[in-house]
Amino acid sequence: MTVTGERVMTRAGGFNMSWQRHAACYALAEPFLPAGRVLDLGCGIGHSYDLLAPRDTVGLDCDAHVLAAQDRETVVADMRRIPFEDRSFASVVAVHSIEHVPDPERVLTEVVRVLEPEGCAVFATPNRLTFGRPDEIIDPYHYVEYSPSELEELCVPWFETVQIFGLFGSPLYDELSREERRELDRTLRLDPFRLRRFVPRRVRQELYDWKLTRERRHTDPRAASIGVEDFSLREGDVDEAVDLVAVCRCAGS
Repeated sequence: MTVTGERVMTRAGGFNMSWQRHAACYALAEPFLPAGRVLDLGCGIGHSYDLLAPRDTVGLDCDAHVLAAQDRETVVADMRRIPFEDRSFASVVAVHSIEHVPDPERVLTEVVRVLEPEGCAVFATPNRLTFGRPDEIIDPYHYVEYSPSELEELCVPWFETVQIFGLFGSPLYDELSREERRELDRTLRLDPFRLRRFVPRRVRQELYDWKLTRERRHTDPRAASIGVEDFSLREGDVDEAVDLVAVCRCAGS
């Protein structure tokens, strides 16, 4: 499969940090989920759904190629039009996917529809305050990015309760992230007038993919040592978190 910035596809080379960060979202979301079937929205290649065991999971993605090798039920669909009946799932997990649609409210409408009464939805998404730039979306595959308060505001109208947690990395992860940010700073200084805003999205995606694969071609032993255990979930004071995790619960019928 072609490696792009749209999905986590491999842990090889310099991609391990992103892989483990995504996997940690699954692992740390698992204790919040009730027993029963889970819908895994925007699941990509499904590299971490086993961390939700013993629950049965269903993977949903708009790209048939990333679903082809998965040993579970999968469906090719847009997460804004979920092809399942009402109250089909005990829980829904969306790890780094809602930022990939321009109208996430449609996703939440569908999530609430397919959840059972007292069901739980977990949305993990990059923290706008620490990912890229707080005032600019750098990742050309993202349409919307959220601060903690913005993610809460998105979810509150749809659920009975919403808790916002922060995903935090270990000191080693933070050190490596700071190095990546310094590299991003150097790149952005080449375009002080932000002319990149006028480049078509498809072109920006191609440039982003090229830069990403070039920079992560080789393995940094420090990055290769990062694992799920390098991440923790905390509630409160989450502005400095790497990712935001909204744990949302429906009211009973």
